[in-house]
Amino acid sequence: MSSPAQIPLSNQESSGGATQASVVAAVRSFVARLYGAIGNSLSHRRPWTELIDRSAFSRPGSLSEATTRIRKNYSYFRVNYTTLLALVLAVSLISHPFSLLTLLSLLAAWLFLYTFRPSDQPLVVMGRTFSDRETLGILMLVTVVVVFLTSVGSLLISATMVGVAIVCVHGAFRDPEDLFMDDQEGAGAGLFSFIGGSASAAAAGSSMMSRV
Repeated sequence: MSSPAQIPLSNQESSGGATQASVVAAVRSFVARLYGAIGNSLSHRRPWTELIDRSAFSRPGSLSEATTRIRKNYSYFRVNYTTLLALVLAVSLISHPFSLLTLLSLLAAWLFLYTFRPSDQPLVVMGRTFSDRETLGILMLVTVVVVFLTSVGSLLISATMVGVAIVCVHGAFRDPEDLFMDDQEGAGAGLFSFIGGSASAAAAGSSMMSRV
């Protein structure tokens, strides 16, 4: 009597280990690119003493002058303004732990259930297998519910409006006549370079689109 066939558990375990290792490597690569891009962007920020130089503040003579000042100051202090806006958002989220935890959970769901999950590994929850299209649809639905139907959305919108208001008030009252605008194009180019300028990010985006 022949013995029953043995299931090659070692191959399955090695395959699962390789999948987890690839996911961890992808996450580490993404985090490294993100930190590198943030560090590169912050290296282009203007001295904060220029931003708060009291002698450079004056009331604009008209609405058109205020608009011109805002445009010029944004071109010069764009990295500083983005940092201020990020700080306002961070303070708002930290002061509302539930919203912060909700956003972090949503981000983790997107990263581990879709972005970094291998396309050949279907999502299985309680014995139910979900296709990539179903997973994407569920995540999009959950995102819409979280952002627009809970307090998280109103918190993000209000914090963004406060940050934009601070930037506009500063830009309108800060006289840009003493600023040099020659080298602005290169200074702001690195803000989101890890999204647009990275070949690996482009490859990841095409891979995600090919799932749908």
